[in-house]
Amino acid sequence: MATTAADGPPVEPQSLKKLSLRSLKRSLDLFAPAHALLFTPDAESKRIRTGCKVRAEYGAVKDLPPEQGRGGQGKGSAPPSSTALALPGTKDTKDGHREGTSNAIVPVPLMLPKAPESTIPGKNTTLSIPGSSDRFSTSALMERIPSRWPRPIWHAPWKNYRVISGHLGWVRSIAFDPGNEWFCTGSADRTIKIWDLASGTLKLTLTGHIEQIRGLAVSQRHTYLFSAGDDKQVKCWDLEQNKVIRSYHGHLSGVYCLALHPTIDILLTGGRDSVCRVWDIRTKAHVSALTGHDNTVCSVFARPTDPQVVTGSHDTTIKFWDLVAGRTMCTLTHHKKSVRAMALHPKEKAFASASADNIKKFSLPRGEFLHNMLSQQKTIINAMAVNEDGVLATGGDNGSLWFWDWKSGHNFQQDQTIVQPGSLESEACIYALSYDVSGSRLVTCEADKTIKMWKEDLTATPETHPINFKPPKDIRRY
Repeated sequence: MATTAADGPPVEPQSLKKLSLRSLKRSLDLFAPAHALLFTPDAESKRIRTGCKVRAEYGAVKDLPPEQGRGGQGKGSAPPSSTALALPGTKDTKDGHREGTSNAIVPVPLMLPKAPESTIPGKNTTLSIPGSSDRFSTSALMERIPSRWPRPIWHAPWKNYRVISGHLGWVRSIAFDPGNEWFCTGSADRTIKIWDLASGTLKLTLTGHIEQIRGLAVSQRHTYLFSAGDDKQVKCWDLEQNKVIRSYHGHLSGVYCLALHPTIDILLTGGRDSVCRVWDIRTKAHVSALTGHDNTVCSVFARPTDPQVVTGSHDTTIKFWDLVAGRTMCTLTHHKKSVRAMALHPKEKAFASASADNIKKFSLPRGEFLHNMLSQQKTIINAMAVNEDGVLATGGDNGSLWFWDWKSGHNFQQDQTIVQPGSLESEACIYALSYDVSGSRLVTCEADKTIKMWKEDLTATPETHPINFKPPKDIRRY
């Protein structure tokens, strides 16, 4: 029945609906926080909820008058110390234990109906205490717990101190002498050049490949240098005679990466034929082919214990290999993009892998995922290396060189390489990087045909370069 003008303006059905919903919302706001709680809220608890943190609440509750504790029971009422649940480490704790009460820290008066035994404090139930992982269900008693994410160690920033020019093409690969006196680089100009580490002068140029050289490795057990390139060839160079003494034939396409086993005389190579091949260094025999990847094998490293071989591929997976059986032990599928680079930590049983989506850390030997690095470089990462001090360096397709703290995953420095005069801006690309044996110098190989050398800034201090670290709020477990 419509209302007349004498009764006032007509009430629209829509506004009635709004009023009903608003009333329901108010009821929900009033009673939803108290749902399944043991204690009824009162004016004092409201004041506490809007004001103080948990530690400050106890002082306000501890000295309540007796008549507020049990609703004014008169002469027979208990003293104030027995009306509020006891605080850890205070005098009330001892009183509470004498009276048989629990030491849960809920600072509101006891005005409750008979509750099930499973929900009564002290009956197989422990309410939250500061520093514990359990949380009480109301926002009034939510305490701020400190982040358990490890704080990063302070590292000095790195700076470029030398630029070496000498190659006529992109510099694609690098390897260091175990004696830390020289390093070698392979380039798209089909040559391998050996440089003095201290002065940066050219010592020797080796020619023999007919395509760009994508992989280099220097043996710690022999005077051998191994190289691999897009010409499908894997060569062994004798550094006493400076010539090729063996060639390993078997790859069906370009060879993108290679690694030497630290204790056995075998060589591992991966390429565009999606296979990681195992070679005997001494006899140039093809020992086995580790098959299972669906795309190019572009990164590999070897360990003395299982898994002895770990490969990363353009098919976005990382595989652990049983070298004796010649089959896969485990496959990691955490990445969404090509795994172009991996770095084994020199001390810890862990390694990092880089992809265009993220940089991830895994433990060894089982390959459990540890965590992501806390920032995203947002580029294709071609190379990465880590030293004993826990400084992880990653080089990207856009010329970005980022430095990370290994333990926490904090990115403490972001640098950008500068292309040489006469080069295109698009040639600001880092293809390979490596630390020297001491870990105090970093060498990057770039698309502007140069080799850049980096070292720590010795004048930097924690005061001049403070750590700007914010622990992550949510930890991505994938």
